[in-house]
Amino acid sequence: MTPDDLVAVISDGIHTAIRSGRISAEVPDEIRVERPRHRGHGDYSTNVALRLAKSAGLPARTVAEILAPLVSGAVGVARAEAAGPGFVNITLETAAIGSLARDIVLAGDSYGRTDRLGGLRINLEFVSANPTGPVHIGGARWAVVGDVLARLLEAAGADVSREYYFNDAGVQIDRFVRSLLAAAHGTPVPEDGYSGAYIEEIAAAVLHRRPGTLDLSAPERYAVFRAVGTELMFEEIKASLAAFGTRFDTYFNEKDLHDRGDLDAALARLRDGGHVFEAEGAVWLRTTAFGDDKDRVLVKSDGSWTYFTADCAYYLNKRSRGFDRIVIMLGADHAGYVGRMRAMAACFGDDPDRHLEILIGQLVNLVKDGGPVRMSKRAGTVLTLDDLTEAVGVDAARYALARASVDAMIDLDIDLLTRQSNDNPVYYVQYAHTRPCAVLRKAKEAGIDKGAPEDFDPAQLTHEREMELLRMLAEFPQVVTTAATLREPHRVPHYLESLAGAYHRFYDACRVLPRAGEAPDDRTRARLWLTEAARVVLRGGLRLLGVSAPERM
Repeated sequence: MTPDDLVAVISDGIHTAIRSGRISAEVPDEIRVERPRHRGHGDYSTNVALRLAKSAGLPARTVAEILAPLVSGAVGVARAEAAGPGFVNITLETAAIGSLARDIVLAGDSYGRTDRLGGLRINLEFVSANPTGPVHIGGARWAVVGDVLARLLEAAGADVSREYYFNDAGVQIDRFVRSLLAAAHGTPVPEDGYSGAYIEEIAAAVLHRRPGTLDLSAPERYAVFRAVGTELMFEEIKASLAAFGTRFDTYFNEKDLHDRGDLDAALARLRDGGHVFEAEGAVWLRTTAFGDDKDRVLVKSDGSWTYFTADCAYYLNKRSRGFDRIVIMLGADHAGYVGRMRAMAACFGDDPDRHLEILIGQLVNLVKDGGPVRMSKRAGTVLTLDDLTEAVGVDAARYALARASVDAMIDLDIDLLTRQSNDNPVYYVQYAHTRPCAVLRKAKEAGIDKGAPEDFDPAQLTHEREMELLRMLAEFPQVVTTAATLREPHRVPHYLESLAGAYHRFYDACRVLPRAGEAPDDRTRARLWLTEAARVVLRGGLRLLGVSAPERM
């Protein structure tokens, strides 16, 4: 029995109590069950009585006392008891816990997937680094967190589109092109330009692809270096992300918004809504009417667009494509964007709480030998995604970046992440996955089969370590859903580490395969089901993180 199964049992109990007239209340939109801190309080506990008390007009403890016997009567529940000010503590029957092993194996990769966010169309924009250099280490964090969050949202039933926004229409592109031209001519990079070996490499690649470019007129040279140089930088960024296991459904170019007249259309829409005014020779959006700290310029006094106008057009474009919620991941240096973006959504007539969500992530530092790694071999001024993967590998980098809450600045220790020991979290979890794989492999070599599903006897799984492992396996669907709904991917690696610990303890305490000369029995087969269930969940969790699940190490 999973927590979701138990939620259904509790919901049935509430409806029974309402139909019988014992309580009159509104059923909560969400019923939660949690593992009690003290094992003596049962397998699960719910505070639903506390949430029902107000609408029922009864003390929460009374509501809990009404619900407890109704839950106790359900199949798979050994007992349910009212506790404290209004909790219901629930103990499952041993067989109900044990049967989960079979359910997980039969569900396979679908175990952990729910329909909690079914019907919701989400546009998830992440990384979106300026196309003027390699993806830096801060972008690497979003490359992982965004990718993992997309996987989690899909596992919770949402329809997710991953999007990368190329800012290829602003002044930074002009600085990039002038830097390439300087490198091609062998002259110093402009003071406001970009430096690093990659600039020289791309400049050389432009000339290799378009020989004779330096013989063209200045405007023609600029046009070639802009078109080809930007394309080469795009290609490199995409290749780095792909090698890192991060994929996108859409690469959207800011320049397309300008070329199609989308900025004019957005301005007209905002003007029609009565939110635009003119002052000091510029055109403004009155975002202060919706909580922003100041109004924002849309068209400067010289007639040029601001970046914010492109943001408005881009948001409108996403909504026109049918997305219910726009989720944007930004670095810590963009924290000030939240107020203006929420106000902009409101100016378009949207509800910022429902249609727009902006996540802010903190910085990442790379550490080696106890000190910071300060300089990229190639980019010069910043550390890049490629630097990170070269230092620790894709699996270790992805796991470490997903493991920390985005609210926290993190130091990635190269020495730790390259260590093959249990001190390294990714190694600890991956090693836990190899152990059930080895047991199942040896069982197959010995001709020992776990048997048919109908022959599985869950009552054989009674050992304390078996129960601990089963309870951990039962939590996986709730962990996935909670991580998705709260936008907290770090919950998954922390869960996997707890699960790995539970499996290691089970492995050490409970012999699965018979000794030489002994015949396999029902317990052997039951433990094989449990072993395979652990493998399924460990593999599924690692896949959500985009981390490999090796069968041998």
